[in-house]
Amino acid sequence: MPHHSVSKPISSDLCARPRLLVSVRDADEAVMAARAGADLVDAKDPVRGALGALPVETVRAIVASIADEAVSSAVAGEPQDAASLPGSVAAMAGTGIGYVKVAVRADFDDDALAAAARAAPGRLIAVLFAGAPMPDDLVGRLAGAGFAGVMIDTATKDGRRLGDLLPAPRLSAFTADARLHGLLSGLAGSLTIADIAVLAAHRPDYLGFRGGLCVGSDRTRGLDPERVALAVQTLRGLDRRNAA
Repeated sequence: MPHHSVSKPISSDLCARPRLLVSVRDADEAVMAARAGADLVDAKDPVRGALGALPVETVRAIVASIADEAVSSAVAGEPQDAASLPGSVAAMAGTGIGYVKVAVRADFDDDALAAAARAAPGRLIAVLFAGAPMPDDLVGRLAGAGFAGVMIDTATKDGRRLGDLLPAPRLSAFTADARLHGLLSGLAGSLTIADIAVLAAHRPDYLGFRGGLCVGSDRTRGLDPERVALAVQTLRGLDRRNAA
């Protein structure tokens, strides 16, 4: 069984800042992001849409490259039906990655959700898309099925950011619901560094970035080390502001 480095950095401290999730496409980007201070290195293929999965060999290389320098996760894609959900998760869970992220639709049945969670015990993160149906009981169903966390992302990378699609009260309610059910929470979706202070107020455990930290803000181009470092600095600045 591969070694999995997974931690659940949930804090009851109301001033606790979000952690930085940086999506990477290969081992070189993973090492750079981890050494720049990313809290979670997330393996994803930015060319294949919002939740494009990388080949398992690439994910294994990312796991080996960062060792214990950061918590890790990998995207397992966007299953089109409930029946294919557990298999998608199992394939990525076997790479040795920490968390596994997978798109979940509200109409997926509880049996499929539970089977997927069993494929990555204590390590499965549901990704919900802003604009898709999100029934009030969905976060509770995910917790009951055995998921470890839940994120909101944007499905279409057309320049609209998460805050353009969901109002602030909805985002706060989402993260509060996750805390109520003991789940990690994350907010992502074409975020820029300017979004950090605004979204931190909703108290997510993670803020997820790709395009906003890439050269030319183009998610299909490479990560810009200076932008990654600035995102880390901005988040750490929240700690100083809260301590003041």
